[in-house]
Amino acid sequence: MKRLLPQPMFSLFLWLIWLLLVNTVAPGQMVLGALLAMAIPLFTIRFWPDQPCMRSPLTLVAYLAVFFFDIVIANLTVARLILGPVRRLRPAFITLPLDLKNDFAITLLAHTISLTPGTVSSQVAEDRRSLLIHVLDLDDEARLIQRIKQRYEAPLKEIFPC
Repeated sequence: MKRLLPQPMFSLFLWLIWLLLVNTVAPGQMVLGALLAMAIPLFTIRFWPDQPCMRSPLTLVAYLAVFFFDIVIANLTVARLILGPVRRLRPAFITLPLDLKNDFAITLLAHTISLTPGTVSSQVAEDRRSLLIHVLDLDDEARLIQRIKQRYEAPLKEIFPC
C-alpha cells in the first residue's frame, strides 16, 4: 500500500483540492481527481527527501481552526489600522526564536505567519533557530512572540514531532 500511496495525506489533500477546483462531485471528476491524487505523489516522490511525519491529526484540525479565526480577526485589525492615521502605525522587524526542528513544520509556521494579515515571515536563519518577521503594527514584541509560539509553534511541534 505504501508503494501505491507513498503520501496518503498528500493524496487526500490533492483529491480535495481537485474537487474544489472543478466545483463538482460528479463521479467522473471524483475518479479523475483520485487518479491524479495517486499519480502526482508517485511522480514527485524523489523531490521529497524528508517526508513529514504527522502524529496528531486532531491537533491539526484545531490548528487550522485557530489559523482561520486569526485570519479573520487580523483582516479586521489591518483594515482598521490602514483606514486610520498612518502615523499611528509602528512597523518593525522581530526575531522569533524557533523550537521547531522539522523543516516542514518551520515552513508551515513561516507560511502561517505570512498568510495572517499584518505579518510577513522574511527569513529563516541558516541554522534554523530563528525566523525574521515583519510586523505592520508592533505593540509589544515579547507578547507577540509568546502569542506566535503558543498559538502556532506549540501545535506544530505536537503535529510534527520528528
